[in-house]
Amino acid sequence: MSSKRLPGKVMKTVAGKPIIQHLLYRLSQSKLIDQIVVATSEKNINDSFAGFIKQLGYPVYRGSENDVLDRYYQVALQYNPDTIVRITGDCPIIDPQLVDEIIEVYKLNDVDYISNTDPPTYPDGLDTEVFSFSALKMAYEKANVPFEREHVTPFIRKDSQFKRMAHTNETDLSVERWTVDDPEDLEVIGNIINHFDPNLYFTWQDVFDLKQTHPEYFLANSGIKRNEGTELGSGQKLYIRAKKIIPGGNMLLSKRPETFLPDKWPAYFSKASGCRVWDLDGNKYTDMSIMGIGTNTLGYGHSEVDEAVQKIVELGNMSTLNCPEEVYLSERLIDLHPWADMVRLARTGGEANSIAIRIARAASGKDKVAICGYHGWHDWYLSTNLGDNTTLDGHLLPGLEPKGVPRNLKGTTLAFNYNDYNSLEKLIQNQDIGIIKMEVSRSVEPKQGFLESVRKLATNQNIILIFDECTSGFRETFGGLHKKYGVEPDMAIFGKTLGNGYAITAVVGRRKIMEATQSTFISSTFWTERIGPTAGLKTLEVMEREKSWEKITETGKAIGKRWQKLAKKYDLPIEISGLPALINFNIPVKDWLKYKTFITQEMLKKGFLATNSVYVSIEHKSKIVDEYFNELRPIFTTIAECENGRDIDDILESPVCHDGFNRLN
Repeated sequence: MSSKRLPGKVMKTVAGKPIIQHLLYRLSQSKLIDQIVVATSEKNINDSFAGFIKQLGYPVYRGSENDVLDRYYQVALQYNPDTIVRITGDCPIIDPQLVDEIIEVYKLNDVDYISNTDPPTYPDGLDTEVFSFSALKMAYEKANVPFEREHVTPFIRKDSQFKRMAHTNETDLSVERWTVDDPEDLEVIGNIINHFDPNLYFTWQDVFDLKQTHPEYFLANSGIKRNEGTELGSGQKLYIRAKKIIPGGNMLLSKRPETFLPDKWPAYFSKASGCRVWDLDGNKYTDMSIMGIGTNTLGYGHSEVDEAVQKIVELGNMSTLNCPEEVYLSERLIDLHPWADMVRLARTGGEANSIAIRIARAASGKDKVAICGYHGWHDWYLSTNLGDNTTLDGHLLPGLEPKGVPRNLKGTTLAFNYNDYNSLEKLIQNQDIGIIKMEVSRSVEPKQGFLESVRKLATNQNIILIFDECTSGFRETFGGLHKKYGVEPDMAIFGKTLGNGYAITAVVGRRKIMEATQSTFISSTFWTERIGPTAGLKTLEVMEREKSWEKITETGKAIGKRWQKLAKKYDLPIEISGLPALINFNIPVKDWLKYKTFITQEMLKKGFLATNSVYVSIEHKSKIVDEYFNELRPIFTTIAECENGRDIDDILESPVCHDGFNRLN
């Protein structure tokens, strides 16, 4: 019942009956099976299922959810069989004649184990395993790998002490899929059973013949691989479900598994602490990648921040009245940025960016915005690509199509290039620009005098200057990165690091501009919740005490130097970019994306979430960094070998990772 790809699948109804009922009816036609017992989990979710099976007249044994080997052994002890036939509950059109055939072969050949699945030559969904009780007992006593305990027979199938044989079909029909793991499978099984209904007994050859006359019945699941469920982890299985019901697969482009390691990335986490992450199967990884997309500079689950939040949860997060923490956090942000007088809080970076633009347009009385860098997903920003969907290609995410953005916004947001003052100056000469909005720095340092010139131009032209510090804030300085360069904006936006993983963002600005908020409409219910500001206050307190920005900057610089050293050792070109605490590298060669995929593939095997970027936290201690480089070194060796003739395609185990913004279909 707890299937991750199709929850409750064995009770899904086909032709008026749950598929488990179809299976049990068909299996009961076997001439060589003495007793059918349904073994299921003791979890409460299976209560109704167990009751239904008993109503059908079959005994039920309930045991461990995850240790299915233990479940099998315990039920075998109760019935004391010499021989066990294993049929899984997702095979509703199991053929009893084929089952008897396999049992006969087992008896005639004096083996410990036989199946028609290794190698697979029969259609998927006819899977039958026959093995001795003594083999089951030995597996129960000696198997200690989770996969061996969950799937019952892997230990028997691989251990050399067992006599095994395969039952194969003359023609390899293993591509046929007649099992139930996905909704598409259920559609195919429904087509088959409804075709033969009310005849519930038909042979597997009848089903194969049906495909020749009605191939349309079998199209729905034709793209699903055999044994996909056993090869995939729980997170990978869940992501397959997600892509069917969530447009785009998830809520954030940067967290798509395709960005890292298609078909292999764990996709979802169960818990996180420090710089460690556990997936849904309990596998632990060290996060040497993007650390929550740069949100957790203090590490995951920081005790002081979490405790502050927990206290607020206990006291109440929402009320008809306002939370006082929004005032305290606003005051703190103004203290850190004396040029600013007022603050508006929100919960996401995209929201904060849109708030800033709304306020600035109201204050300036002008529509047109000159932008540089990445500023979120909202219409005002994506409208830059109206007319030419490559305009934003140099601003973090290439290939952003402005579909859904009103066409009449064309020309309201115009891009200029970072460190290219002339491009900005020309833009302002030719357009009635009211706002300049830019990142202080992302991939490269500002050229000498660049930020100062932008500030002077904005002042002289009565243009509002906004620094988007959602990414850069609190990483090299205690506050905005603009403090490092001594250039003050009219407005600044902070996010990501501000709440150490809790949702809180802020727009700070000069009074004469911020008061324009009163002349427009900016308001949202959940901007008034209490958790975000509380987390922000405690995060700032811990940051200041730990001097976190200094620690993560130092660590990031050290990582960059070690990447360079590795590349030099293996005579590989390398480009290092990004703020030190958001450091990344690139090997500028033809097969770079394949190498990037290979890095992630091999590091994952070693227990690291790693690609070509490290978003540094204070939890990335020197020991952890050393462990990371110990595992990275042999991967660079292999990359160098590939540059000298070895075929990278021979060692890649997944499709190549996506570059930039790629559609899933």
